[in-house]
Amino acid sequence: MTDRGDRIVSVLEEAFAGLMAADPAAFRHKFRKMAAEPFTFYRGSACLFYADMAELPDEWIDERTSRIWIQGDLHAQNFGTYMDSEGTLVFDVNDFDEAYLGAFTWDLRRFAASMALLGWRKALPDSAITELIRTYVAAYVAQVRTFVEHPDDELFSLRLDSTEGALHRVLQRARLATRIGLLDDKTTIVDYERRFRRDREGTHELSSDVLESVARAFASYLDTIPTGKRASSRTYAVKDVVGRSGFGIGSAGLHAYNILVEGRSQALENDVVLSMKQANIAAPSRIVADTRIREYFTDHGHRTAVSQRALQAHADPWLGHTEIDGVGYVVAELSPYEADLDWSDLTEPADMLPVLGYLGRATAKMHCVADSDSSQTLVDFQCEEAIAGVIGDREEAFTDAIVEFALDYARQTREDHRLFVDAFRDGRIKGVGSTA
Repeated sequence: MTDRGDRIVSVLEEAFAGLMAADPAAFRHKFRKMAAEPFTFYRGSACLFYADMAELPDEWIDERTSRIWIQGDLHAQNFGTYMDSEGTLVFDVNDFDEAYLGAFTWDLRRFAASMALLGWRKALPDSAITELIRTYVAAYVAQVRTFVEHPDDELFSLRLDSTEGALHRVLQRARLATRIGLLDDKTTIVDYERRFRRDREGTHELSSDVLESVARAFASYLDTIPTGKRASSRTYAVKDVVGRSGFGIGSAGLHAYNILVEGRSQALENDVVLSMKQANIAAPSRIVADTRIREYFTDHGHRTAVSQRALQAHADPWLGHTEIDGVGYVVAELSPYEADLDWSDLTEPADMLPVLGYLGRATAKMHCVADSDSSQTLVDFQCEEAIAGVIGDREEAFTDAIVEFALDYARQTREDHRLFVDAFRDGRIKGVGSTA
């Protein structure tokens, strides 16, 4: 195996050794998905991306712009809709499992490289991919500068009344969803009470010991809901709990539970499904040495919840965190109003360009909302001013740097994918064979 192949195996083993040992079957499934094609490999190997970022010079970061709250795994499929705490449907970043503090360019680089991979998968020429990425970066920079001039960044969002085209259609699709539809899919009525369906793939019963642990963790979680977002105690009455597995390429080997609670009234249609999911180690945290950041979080469940609140102006009112046996978990609602952007419907660059403009603006909003105006205390400066300051009048050079990185790293990822497949097939990844 080549030196690069050895590096890929080493990084994956270092990142996932404990989880692979605990659940090799889950990682065999994850690696099988990653083997399918380069984009999926890229999605599942954020740890490799950050190992590379640790060695890559970056002229666009300084003391402040290296300490921006970032999404951490920003790729083309990590955007979608959610219902914010004020009841507004918003299109935004929708995954915070890898969120941390780091260089703002890491998010831009990771997203741009994902677009280069997505464009390659669609057989687009480099010239078209370059135009897509330039559109994204231009929209990002323009929105950052808008926030400098008009600091009310928490008021900006992509909504039904501020979008057109593909994004607007995603929001419309989410609007058609109903809570009762989600409940009918995941639950059933037994003796006039709602219970989880036990016949759903990935759902399993829990032992009495695990149920007791989850109950204690749920009680602790309630204390982490911000005072202004807490409802009456009846709202949080637990009605049923099941274990969950088989979700998400980035969640292999992690424990998760679905919890059915009463909701705002005793009417069965108002029941709410919560997810209590074991938090993973954020990939960027592996290369950020700042002890101020590391010591700010009690565990990765705390880190995930705090990060989401920082990066979203009006986060899920159910969002909180807890721990089981010293391991952090994040708790959030399983919302019926989540819909993802389907890139398979976007085949021509002309259709994709407006979307890239929206995503650039959404990325800027995410970076700029989590600063001294938000409730967290790690970022004590105005992010938009810091980012605009390092870019200055060199927007063209900044854009060129992101484009060049994206095209180069996409080529590297395609080769990395081949090396990964060979290593996996040959049994070179310790603890996870390619067959059972």
